[in-house]
Amino acid sequence: MKRRAFVKLLAAPPLASTLHAQESGDIPKYKIVTPYKLAATPGMPGPYPGQVVSVKSAKCLSEDGLKINGEVVREMMERGMRALTGDARTIDAWRRFFTPDDVVGVKVNAGGRPWVISSYEVVAETIRNLMEVGVNPGQIYIYERFQDQMDEINYAPRVPAGVNIFAAERANRRIDNHNYDQRVYVETDFFGEDDTRSNMIRMVSQKLTKIINIPNMKDHGATGATGCLKNIAYGNFSNVARTHFKGVSHTYSFVGTLASVEPVRSRTVLQIMDGLRGVWHGGPFAPTLKYVFFPRTIMFGTDPVAIDRLLLDIIDDERKRHGAISIWNRDRTSLAVGDVARRDKDPNVNTSIREPGHVEYAASLGLGVHDIRRIEVKEVEVF
Repeated sequence: MKRRAFVKLLAAPPLASTLHAQESGDIPKYKIVTPYKLAATPGMPGPYPGQVVSVKSAKCLSEDGLKINGEVVREMMERGMRALTGDARTIDAWRRFFTPDDVVGVKVNAGGRPWVISSYEVVAETIRNLMEVGVNPGQIYIYERFQDQMDEINYAPRVPAGVNIFAAERANRRIDNHNYDQRVYVETDFFGEDDTRSNMIRMVSQKLTKIINIPNMKDHGATGATGCLKNIAYGNFSNVARTHFKGVSHTYSFVGTLASVEPVRSRTVLQIMDGLRGVWHGGPFAPTLKYVFFPRTIMFGTDPVAIDRLLLDIIDDERKRHGAISIWNRDRTSLAVGDVARRDKDPNVNTSIREPGHVEYAASLGLGVHDIRRIEVKEVEVF
């Protein structure tokens, strides 16, 4: 196993992004309402702040990247969990986080279907390990916000019988709110919208005791990159797309604010970044292979900020390889507001000023370690 610690200093663009948002007074006032209290040891950043295990294997995908090798993924998962905790046995690593009494939510990402989703193999291996610990299938919930996306992916045939598949809304139309908790919400007015509240999914607040977050490596037109933080934040609350409008994005502060709300912060105990495939432009969607790349990587940790800080470089470096505009670029001449079709044809066009500084903002809320000099990466290669 290779082991190294990053010592690269932060570049100037991230600092400029942070100062832009703070000096211009762009951070809205947030009203956070929740009856839940912070746990003595919250899941984020958890017991391994600033630590990331990165497991790579050239054999996890076919040469063209279209097929996933489930046996290799299993070994990557086992090696990754053991490297994170230091345990000799995989089951002991999982027992550090889960007991047979837990009700566990597996927060997947369905937006990048069909090519860049929380893969069947990673999700199935996660559930297999939960069951090895003694968690009953009926106490496991694979969940996402939108039922139409989950129907299209259809995890059910790939996981054991009895595992629950849940979605909070029928589709992304903001008309179906009965599965959200009216007691837990963040309220703020971004652009004078009528509905200024974002409520937490009721199952998350009232039923789950632990959450495993399985995001992907994806570009995003508002945040710059979407990984652990956005998947656990926007994926657990209603009415979140209102943050970006006419080229302006409030994702800088809203992503971290949502992720910090109890009980999401305390119950999200494990981050498994599915980087078998990724999206370097046009994300968070991946309807074709046009902007898909193949990192062939799975990352493990409890600190979502540390993983996402590495993700920013992964996405930006891949964009550079294709000659595309940086996710840190704040030049308004790149904007084609509302013209998604033009953006999809030209990677040097933005529909919003991106806010990759959301990772640093989340760190300021105590969700993890942002300073690249304090992030330790354990590299594991599976041959």
